[in-house]
Amino acid sequence: MDNVKILYNHKIIKYIFLSLIGTVALTISAKIKIPFYPVPMTMQTFVVLFLGIAFGFRLALATVSLYLIEGLIGLPVFSNSPEKGIGLVYFTGPTMGYLIGFLFATFFAGYLNLKTNIILIFAKLLLAVSFIYMLGLFWLGILIGWDKPIFELGALPFLYAEFFKILLLSLITKIILKFRKFI
Repeated sequence: MDNVKILYNHKIIKYIFLSLIGTVALTISAKIKIPFYPVPMTMQTFVVLFLGIAFGFRLALATVSLYLIEGLIGLPVFSNSPEKGIGLVYFTGPTMGYLIGFLFATFFAGYLNLKTNIILIFAKLLLAVSFIYMLGLFWLGILIGWDKPIFELGALPFLYAEFFKILLLSLITKIILKFRKFI
């Protein structure tokens, strides 16, 4: 029985460590950006999908949730958050829908069977990332008004980069999945 407790505690420590590494990766990916208005282009969607593939949906969802909580409490983890962070004020800005979409995207990237051919992997990752854009555009419309060109501001500038990120992930998914068994 003690061996089971030790093994269980070891697993929890490993998951906490992996989640913290994942939030660091998300923070770094948020800071690598090309400024756009009202939403900057970052590498976060790549990392969100990567975490789903690499960690599986449970651990990836916990990791993205931890990242969002870090930002909500004021840590400067989000793309344009200042050095001292501003928490809820930043979170409820133009990127809130996209940030909430991260949860859905990482869930689907980790939940869907990605042990198929590259075309199906690409389609499934495209479906996963579409949740980020659907929720992001919805919130952007609420925030800045539906009379503005929401799609042109909140999605169109990012589509080519997004397709490239998904293609790259599609090409390396089978390699990533080989390492998932060690998690």
